[in-house]
Amino acid sequence: MRILISFLSIVVSSLAFASSSQPDSYSVQQVAEGIFYHQGSHEEADAENLGAIANVGFIIGEQCIAVIDSGGSFQEGKLLRKAIRQHSDLPICYVINTHVHPDHVLGNAAFKMDEPEFIGHEKLPAAMASRKQHFARQFSEILGDAYEGTEFIEAETLVAVDSPLQLDLGNRLLTLTAFTTAHTDHDLTVFDEKTSTLWTGDLLFIERVPALDGSINGWIDALETLIDRDAAMIIPGHGSAFSGEQSKGWQDLLHYLTTVREEIRVIINDLGTIEQAIESVGRQEAENWKLFEEYHRRNVTAAFVELEWE
Repeated sequence: MRILISFLSIVVSSLAFASSSQPDSYSVQQVAEGIFYHQGSHEEADAENLGAIANVGFIIGEQCIAVIDSGGSFQEGKLLRKAIRQHSDLPICYVINTHVHPDHVLGNAAFKMDEPEFIGHEKLPAAMASRKQHFARQFSEILGDAYEGTEFIEAETLVAVDSPLQLDLGNRLLTLTAFTTAHTDHDLTVFDEKTSTLWTGDLLFIERVPALDGSINGWIDALETLIDRDAAMIIPGHGSAFSGEQSKGWQDLLHYLTTVREEIRVIINDLGTIEQAIESVGRQEAENWKLFEEYHRRNVTAAFVELEWE
């Protein structure tokens, strides 16, 4: 009898676990009028989570809809599109990619049928062209069936640094701003003028350790600019959306990056090595960030290479 009960418990647990990863569990939450996002999980991408590890979402205007990042797989893109259709039948006129990382762009092809305008930073096409073969090889293995149908669709409308682009969804104006090198060399933010909601892309990480793929100096500069932005609601690239009155999320990331920079500079000034930096810099931050061990050493390595040439 005990064996039977144990077996049934395993079966029930397995079913519950499986159901939690099924498409029906894909949900979006509304954070402001007409603004919805799906919060990605703090995990590495795999076949089970469909690569849905970043925040993606959409904005509904009176005439059409803008998608902000399309997801970490073709399958997630399909789920996001299905979620949009549960809230509106308006045409999807724009797909905006905040940067090239796979968890933000691999769902693009799921929206091809809508014939939207794909939009990104002026440097996004070059970044995609240089990485798509590597991404295709790596993520077709990581994601398995969820990857099938993926296409690397380049932006046709580009946003220049220091020249913001405005889009009108119908009584809903969006301002897209391109940044100089920070998290990447092609970061883009989206600001909804109607609700003062700021989509930061991966210029902001909450709880999950950031991933440096650009310039630590540039990222710190970008954060200091964004913190002063008058936004009522902020949707980060990873982690929970929060009210603009709260600054902890900004300050936590800024503290991490400045700590890494300051400690690396000390080692460089003492003629220390990159190996010393990797072993010691920022270790006290480990308890503050999820996936710390997976990304922190890479961050220190990238920052050291940049800072040693100051």
